[in-house]
Amino acid sequence: MNPLATTPRTRLHRKPVRGSYDRALAYRILDEALVAHVGFAVDQQPFVIPMFFARQGDTLLLHGAAASRLLASGARGLPLCVTVTLLDGLVLARSHFHHSVNYRSVVLMGTAHEIEDRDGKFAASAAFVDHVVPGRSREARPPTDKELAATRMLAMPIDEGSVKVREGGPIDDEEDFMVPCWSGHIPVGLVTSAPIPDPRTREPMPSAISEMAGRPRD
Repeated sequence: MNPLATTPRTRLHRKPVRGSYDRALAYRILDEALVAHVGFAVDQQPFVIPMFFARQGDTLLLHGAAASRLLASGARGLPLCVTVTLLDGLVLARSHFHHSVNYRSVVLMGTAHEIEDRDGKFAASAAFVDHVVPGRSREARPPTDKELAATRMLAMPIDEGSVKVREGGPIDDEEDFMVPCWSGHIPVGLVTSAPIPDPRTREPMPSAISEMAGRPRD
């Protein structure tokens, strides 16, 4: 699997030892995460919008209302910056300066194109639903033509980007080891609770959903 393209925009300068251009690692992070922050600029005004997303092979998918300014701008070829972060822990050091967090993050840059053909939008819609629960698109009703018309979908090649990861405990200064302060790290993760059925549902809960209770998303 080819690495992510390294460019002056994505070359890591701060803590490069934590960085990577490993595409497989980037895909694992993207597949686990649920929210991306998408940055773009219009008339020299930057905007960063949190969005649900999905990955379809080597392509990142974004979707939303057809009137969305972000999606309309992306469809015109405006450059996008997509950042995905997973928070893995709170790092408590003996000094204020060395407090930190453990994380895994992906930053992608590029331009997108609009998915306009019906089959392409159907496939993208399935990818979004399956990103929530694998296989869910085979159970839920597919979108109608009216729903497809109300939705704008973008596809951005996953090419230029970088990955950064911090893990482990605090990195205290040697002289701070005598400070009478607890030091360590607290793992953090996204864990699903017990599913709550819709009051009008008549179908039994699929095992893929019932088995999610109390499990970390990975």
